[in-house]
Order: sequence, then structure tokens, then C-alpha cells
Amino acid sequence: MNRTLTSICFAVAAGWCLAAFAQEAKVETVVGGLSNPCGVAVQPETGHVFVADSAAGRVVRVVDGKLEEVITGFPKDVFGKGPFYDIGPLGLVFLDKNTLVVGDGGFKDGEEYIRVYTVPDAGKPALDFDKDAKSKSGPLAAAEGVVGEGNLYGLAATKTAIYVTCNGDDTKGWVAKVDVTGSKLGNLERFIPTKEQVEVDGPVGITISERGEIVVGQFGENNKPHDSLLTFYSAKTGMKILNLQTNLYDITGVAYSPKTKLLYATDFAWMAETEGGLFRLDSDPQNAATSLKTVKIAALDKPTAMAFAPDGTLYITIVGPKKVDENAPKEGKLVKIAPGL
Repeated sequence: MNRTLTSICFAVAAGWCLAAFAQEAKVETVVGGLSNPCGVAVQPETGHVFVADSAAGRVVRVVDGKLEEVITGFPKDVFGKGPFYDIGPLGLVFLDKNTLVVGDGGFKDGEEYIRVYTVPDAGKPALDFDKDAKSKSGPLAAAEGVVGEGNLYGLAATKTAIYVTCNGDDTKGWVAKVDVTGSKLGNLERFIPTKEQVEVDGPVGITISERGEIVVGQFGENNKPHDSLLTFYSAKTGMKILNLQTNLYDITGVAYSPKTKLLYATDFAWMAETEGGLFRLDSDPQNAATSLKTVKIAALDKPTAMAFAPDGTLYITIVGPKKVDENAPKEGKLVKIAPGL
């Protein structure tokens, strides 16, 4: 095993020395009444939590336990083959205190952008999603036999690039990339054809490791159990370094704890909703190069995204029960788990 692979296995294995059966964590509701929330980010310096309230076509922040609109007017599209979910804005990531990047989900594949905003201070009027965008990058239109990309779900940023998980070309399963130079963004371009490298569809969750690798949670198929993967890629070449079976259904988010450096994932569990939740991903001591040992930390009803605050508090968006009646109360939530993971 080469040095890079060994270091990744060792880092993932760090959690294995913990108890194999962790006591279920206490989950607290921060705010309810959301509609298919699909993205979450913590603002640097202020600690305010921003949420992509996707089916409501807006980005909101939580201030003193109350929702405040930040960006409004996003259009909506529909995701899924049954059940169906309305979606609008998706992935969120801050580049600095005032610069928020938002991934589109409400347009047709091949017509979606990542949009950059200078967010107003708390209490100020909300921005319009289109006219108030500072800049935008994209779209990834159809080209040379490759279909257009859409549903820009997961965003992860370094000082030099933004990485974006996409949904459109199911034969390739692209992670896209935008180069960042200072405050200037380059073009949105296809970067990693994940399905070609791991033979499973649907890159969704994404984060960056301490060593700078791109870490992707592969969602897999809605109707296939336990096919989600966790894969490490080189940020320089886009080539796979390590691919691990997780035995999870549908990974939607991955994140490292800033305190313990352990790795966590949310599982939507499309075909087995009662099995979804938050999981710690530990190395499998017998098969460290091929699989992970998952430890369930909390049961959650269709979790969609996750983000740690610097103090170790973990924020998670959940869709909640699927309502047939569109006039039924919205049951999406932002929840948190206190520092300690």
C-alpha cells in the first residue's frame, strides 16, 4: 500500500478505537417548517446557519432561533422517480464571511449554474436569486454526445477551487470544478467522471480531507440497497486514490468533525426510510482498503446535508415525512447535535 493510501486509511481508522456501538446522540430541532431543505452552511465569524429551503425557492439563515430570508425567487424543478420532491437551490458553501456560493436545482439539466452572492447582514432585505447574484459560473450544457448536467447538489471549496457534485450524465457521474483566483471564479467544467472510476452512479455528498483529497459519497441507485460508496480522489489529477464500500443506502452528505477529525455521513435511505440517519465512518480493521465500518449515531427521517460549526456542533437538514397533500404543513427541519462527535 502506498504512502498516500496508508495515510488515508490511518485517518479513517482513527475512529475505530472508539466504542463499536456508540450511544445514540441527542438530536435537537433548531427550526421547523422547512420544505425539502437540501443544503446547509455555517457562516464564518458570525456562526449563523444558512439553509437551502429548496422547495420554497429560497436560502434562509437562522438568527436567534428564527428564520430570516436571505435569497429568494429561485425556480423549482422535480427530482425522483417516485416519490417526487420539489427542489430549488441545493448546495451551499462559504468562500469567506460574506461570500456564499449556491448550487442550482430548479432548472433543466444543462441550464444550471453555481451562483455567488455577497450576503447582506442579518436584518437586511433579502436578495433576488438572479439580479443580485454577484457572478455565476456554468452551465454544463450537452456537448459532444455528453448530456447536460444539473442538480448541483454538493459544494466543497478550497482556496483555489470549488468542487460540485452533479446529476445528469448517468454514464459518467460527474464532479465538476471551478477554479478560484482570489475573488474571481473560472468556468464550471467537468472534472471527475466518478462512475467510470467506481462503477456506481450518483455523486452527491462531498468534502475535502485535511490532506486535500476530494472525498465523495456516491449515492448509488434509489432502488438498490447498500450500494453507497466513499471515494477519495486526487485534487490535482481527479484520479481515484481509495474506494470504500459503506453498506449504506444513499449517502447525501459527508463531513469531518473539526474537533475529533472523524468522518461522518448522512444516509437518506430512499428505499428503507427507517434505516436512514447519521453515521460515523470508521475503518474496517479486517478490510481497511476495501470497506468501512459504519456506526449509527442518530436515526433521522431523510437527511439531506450536513455541516459542522467550528465548535463541533453538527447541523443537519432533514426532509421529514413525505406529504401527498401539497397543502399539508411543511415538516422539513434543521436539527443539531451538540459538540462531541
